[in-house]
Amino acid sequence: MAPTSETLTAERILAATEEVLRRHGPAKATVVDVARALGVSHGSVYRHFRTKAALREAVTKRWLDRTSQKLAEIAAASGRDPEARLRDWLAALFEAKRHKAGDDPELFATYTVLTDENGAVVGEHIADLTAQLTRIITQGAGSGTFSVPDPAAAARAVFQATGRFHDPCYAREWTLPGVGEEFTAVVDLLVRGLR
Repeated sequence: MAPTSETLTAERILAATEEVLRRHGPAKATVVDVARALGVSHGSVYRHFRTKAALREAVTKRWLDRTSQKLAEIAAASGRDPEARLRDWLAALFEAKRHKAGDDPELFATYTVLTDENGAVVGEHIADLTAQLTRIITQGAGSGTFSVPDPAAAARAVFQATGRFHDPCYAREWTLPGVGEEFTAVVDLLVRGLR
């Protein structure tokens, strides 16, 4: 039996939206398609998300938050050596982005379009990631592992310097031979600079 609007949750709508986007792409996916996939009226979807733009923004945020949450665990592991945490955090970011691009290329392409539409959500995501980096670098500066006068500026620089390994515009390069060695070389250079 089809779910009623009382059992409909924002999370179920977002999961259905992701499937509709995967099937139809961002240009053709509609709120009616999402409602149909859930077996409810489009009005039921609009009770949770006031506009199609709000729904697209929420599904984009959900997608980006998956990466942020995994990385937050690494950033929060304050008992570990800051250099090892920084290396692990950067490697996890690169790996998460590679998996998103390689495991489901159609959905990755869809989200690339959606992130272009939702600059504020992307800005919040980047701010969250650089805050995590700042936490690691601040702890490294406090322990003497890193010698940086401004951990927040250093975190922004590290994030920008590693862009080739997490910015979706470089996704085609993430499977090239030697990209892993190039990533390691960049991280080694950055760590030496932070010391």
